[in-house]
Amino acid sequence: MRVILDAMGGDKAPYVPVLGAVQAVKEFGYRIILVGREEVVKKELDKYSFPASSIEIVNAEDMVTMEDQPSEVLKKKRNSSLHVGTKLLKSGEGDVFVSAGNTGAVMAVSLFTLGRIKGIDRPAISAILPNLKSQTFLLDVGANVDCKPVHLFQFAIMGEAYARYVLKEENPRIGLLSIGEEDTKGNELTKETFKLLAMARERGLNFVGNAEGRDIYNGNFDVIVCDGFVGNVCLKLSESVAKILAKILKEEIEKHFISRLGAITLIPAIKGFKKRIDYAEWGGAPLLGLKKPVIIAHGSSNAKAIKNALRVGVEFAETKVVEHIEENMGKYGKIDGN
Repeated sequence: MRVILDAMGGDKAPYVPVLGAVQAVKEFGYRIILVGREEVVKKELDKYSFPASSIEIVNAEDMVTMEDQPSEVLKKKRNSSLHVGTKLLKSGEGDVFVSAGNTGAVMAVSLFTLGRIKGIDRPAISAILPNLKSQTFLLDVGANVDCKPVHLFQFAIMGEAYARYVLKEENPRIGLLSIGEEDTKGNELTKETFKLLAMARERGLNFVGNAEGRDIYNGNFDVIVCDGFVGNVCLKLSESVAKILAKILKEEIEKHFISRLGAITLIPAIKGFKKRIDYAEWGGAPLLGLKKPVIIAHGSSNAKAIKNALRVGVEFAETKVVEHIEENMGKYGKIDGN
């Protein structure tokens, strides 16, 4: 299994991607292709020791910034790490592409180079959020801010495959994010999507019904679908709340002497709490709907997050999610919607 990593993507590239790659090699034994400005990447890579055959560099001179418009990257930066990396993936020189770079540009270039799975109209960015029982797979979280019912239906098909084969949920429970459990609740988008998912339920999809905001975290659903506008708000809110909770916990412990003494006995629980809410543990977000596996990591990712994004990417590729999405489309059928 070979992972292609965008060495120039992220707020602290190439330092963070290179360090994350080295950590992944040492911990998981992966073979990694670093794509970026060769001279710069090599200088960073020379700081570390690792098996020489495990990491190689492929040169890509053009730089993509977080401010670049996706359309401009597509047209004018054809020798960027995004273009070169996705072309390597398409040609079979690697099994998955991982980037912490400009999300819009990653999506645009990946779609242009790799193409969509047959029957999928729009790729979706997904996120794994912790819940009281295990995790919730939420999509879309930013790729498509305006959606039609058929798009949300397709998100459910893709999410089911990922949850079943990567997250190991035997029969993933699918939910549609709305403002009430009843099928009459919500806007026109959710009401029409409900009808499509109900039809797919008759063909075997485990569509449980509408999910409310609290259901993202209570463990009642394994997959929850929504449009990218709502999903991105949910994701950003979740990240903010997690940071606030961790900060409040730390402040309250430090405020009182007795609390500090008690915290010593709670260290394992506190560490477990931090691990469950730390986005770095989840690595990156799968971009579902393309013909090859792509992982988008947070621009502010640290080396640990990059290492785990590489792990998530390998799981994505090894479990053949792309093929399973194709199977799902055939199983449940493409249902037309407006």
